[in-house]
Amino acid sequence: MTTGTAGMGGAARTVNNGAWKRRSVMALTIAGCFASAWAQTPAAPYPSKTVTIVVPFSAGGGVDTVARMLADKLRTSLGQPVVVDNKPGAGAMLGAQAVVKAAPDGHTLLLGSAGETAINPHVYKERMAYKPERDLAPISLVVRVPNVLVAQNGLPVKNVEELVAYAKKNPGKLSYASSGVGNPQHLNGELLGLLAGVKMNHVPYRGASNQLVDVAAGNVDLTFVSLAGAQAFMKAGRVKALGITSAKRMPFAPDLPALTETPALASYTLENWFGLFAPAATPEPVVRKLSEAVAAALKDPAMQARLREQGAEPAPMEPDAFRDFVRSESAKFAKIVEAAGVTPDN
Repeated sequence: MTTGTAGMGGAARTVNNGAWKRRSVMALTIAGCFASAWAQTPAAPYPSKTVTIVVPFSAGGGVDTVARMLADKLRTSLGQPVVVDNKPGAGAMLGAQAVVKAAPDGHTLLLGSAGETAINPHVYKERMAYKPERDLAPISLVVRVPNVLVAQNGLPVKNVEELVAYAKKNPGKLSYASSGVGNPQHLNGELLGLLAGVKMNHVPYRGASNQLVDVAAGNVDLTFVSLAGAQAFMKAGRVKALGITSAKRMPFAPDLPALTETPALASYTLENWFGLFAPAATPEPVVRKLSEAVAAALKDPAMQARLREQGAEPAPMEPDAFRDFVRSESAKFAKIVEAAGVTPDN
């Protein structure tokens, strides 16, 4: 009997074990189905809300103007509101840092310039609160913006060649203004000095309008500034334009000689540029969609004409190409910063 009872208990346990296994398999199957269904559920469409383009400069400047043009085009192609948020300060690093800290979902973007994304890491180094290559995802280059070299009317030179000769005869006498330490305008002057073998005194300002006013008044001899910023002063005869910092003359300013036309500056090329960035962890499909939207916007002839009126040449790039471009530009800027001894204090 004992043996029989044990046998019956063993049979019961076998039946129970079998039932438990079947229930476990069924539970796993159901869980698997839910997991599969969850995995196949499409992500929320992008964009799902307002897209903000952060401009790390004050309203009314070159980056701001381009950002607003771009926002007008993107709100149509993306099907959501696209707004511009100006966050100036700390040499444009304040606005860039705000984007670095934003949610990486493609709804907060940076329209940055060469300064805070490719030059400042070599000038401010450990003082920077972010590292552009690590913390920002390149979306697309938007425009190339060569600067115009303008002089106060009292300076006895008519062109860049005469300027170089004058600087050599008067070492340390010339001054040039920029809108801040470590931006492209600053390096424009340093590169001219390095190639021509002359020394000019750098005078940093907070914004292009003030530096142009002081050049027009004769308080500073020279400045490098965008064509859009300089046009009103040039047309009014308050300053004289000597050249443009691109490798060759630009279609939107054919009468402005490139600095490379001066023998001492034959290798001179240093342009500013504006590009669109997202926080580093932004999903690749979102980055790709934004890049394609920028490229489509810049193909519009009316958009191209408006940008060229601002002295900006449309230059869209795919994300990988833009990343390579930023790295190449950064390496070029690093050499100038090192050779000229640029620090946060000069």
